[in-house]
Amino acid sequence: FVIFAAQHSKRSLGLKVVKKVLYIDNPSLSPEYAKYLPFKIATIYGGVSEKPQIKTLMEGADFVIATPGRLLDLFERSKVLLTGVQIMVIDEADRMLDMGFIPDIERLFKLTPPQKQTLFFSATMPPEITRLTEAFLRNPVRIEATRAATTNDNISQYAIKIPFKDVRAKRIALRTLISKLPDNNAIIFCNRKTDVDIVAKSLSVYGFDAAPIHGDLDQSMRTKTLERFRAGSLKLLVASDVAARGLDIPEVGYVFNFDVPNHADDYVHRIGRTGRAGKKGDAFVLIGPQDEKNYDKVLSLTGKQPENYEIDIDYSSLEKSPKSENTRSESKKSEPKPRRVKKSESKPAKKPKQTAERGKEAESAPTPISKTNNNKFEKPHDEEFMPAFLLKPTVFKS
Repeated sequence: FVIFAAQHSKRSLGLKVVKKVLYIDNPSLSPEYAKYLPFKIATIYGGVSEKPQIKTLMEGADFVIATPGRLLDLFERSKVLLTGVQIMVIDEADRMLDMGFIPDIERLFKLTPPQKQTLFFSATMPPEITRLTEAFLRNPVRIEATRAATTNDNISQYAIKIPFKDVRAKRIALRTLISKLPDNNAIIFCNRKTDVDIVAKSLSVYGFDAAPIHGDLDQSMRTKTLERFRAGSLKLLVASDVAARGLDIPEVGYVFNFDVPNHADDYVHRIGRTGRAGKKGDAFVLIGPQDEKNYDKVLSLTGKQPENYEIDIDYSSLEKSPKSENTRSESKKSEPKPRRVKKSESKPAKKPKQTAERGKEAESAPTPISKTNNNKFEKPHDEEFMPAFLLKPTVFKS
């Protein structure tokens, strides 16, 4: 952890800009760093009431740990000053790039003094992050703890091939795998938030203790779910990639990749939730026919082939039950497109209304006649729709 030392009024102010998930990971973690030190920490993030955060800032803070959005919001309302920042730390820079936070980071660079120390922490170094460091850093020193995209040797990696594209086959394989492994807690990663909810619900229906966590859930619900998982009262945490980084949960027994991640880097971060602090861990990846392309990217990046895991899985229920709605693209392709209905088909022709007086008049009046171009007299073609004044007797003089 970086110790900040910067003069701001009566207190020094340090600024750390991180993703929200890093704070959500453990709300009490930041104060613990300064428990035995004469420092005061303010945590600024969205999704909760801002009043306690503003109160902490007004009392003075030695450290400010913030997310870009809430910090800029408070700055625009003159609730926080950034003129005294001397050290600025950008954590998980590559993930911020993926989440679209780079414009906010660039603005924060311009709002803070040019004379400051800046530290970038990033698991990978994509071109956009390199451009950012070249634009705002002066002669930066690059330090690499390990080779990029290196997986932990304490993690045993296993692959399970799924012979069906039907997403239900993956859920069957996941339930079978969890039931046959020794009882332990686990994190299950999905690519999409909707799949996170579906997988968590499916596991709960079949008697497993599971709960979802992703960015669309309420802040308080995410915090409670993580607290339950840390305390051991929740065994299975179904998460999106937003939880892959920044989560510091000790003693996670297993990591299951329900989907092969779209970005190969995310695979390294996912399985890194287990096997921490020198302990052993197991990581599994479920590979369907639709995952082959992403899986090849993972193998190319890590240079390590997961071991094939042999397990008997009964897929007979796929034939007995109808295909569910969430079978992704296959179900969408089979659905016939709705036929466009022409206006003439959708709306029946309206018949003109006939008043009672007009009806009586038409019955009592003699048959009208009309003159043609050949000076011959004949009945009109449609007496019913003739105007009332033409239904009266007409005398023509020769």
